[in-house]
Amino acid sequence: MASTLQIPLVGGDADGETVTVELDSHGRPPLTHHHLGRRGLAEAQIYELESRDHEGRAWIYTWRGPAV
Repeated sequence: MASTLQIPLVGGDADGETVTVELDSHGRPPLTHHHLGRRGLAEAQIYELESRDHEGRAWIYTWRGPAV
């Protein structure tokens, strides 16, 4: 069974939401998260992983822009 972690999204349309991601064999989350919009991939937003202490969390996904 893979380990998972909840990571907050910072900025963009999904600011304040969290996503649950699977960790790799080294305990790290994926480098990016594509947050789907109401129309799926047509409105997806890209979030990039950052490792820093953000309100006591080691990992956050920061908004980088639309996936278009």
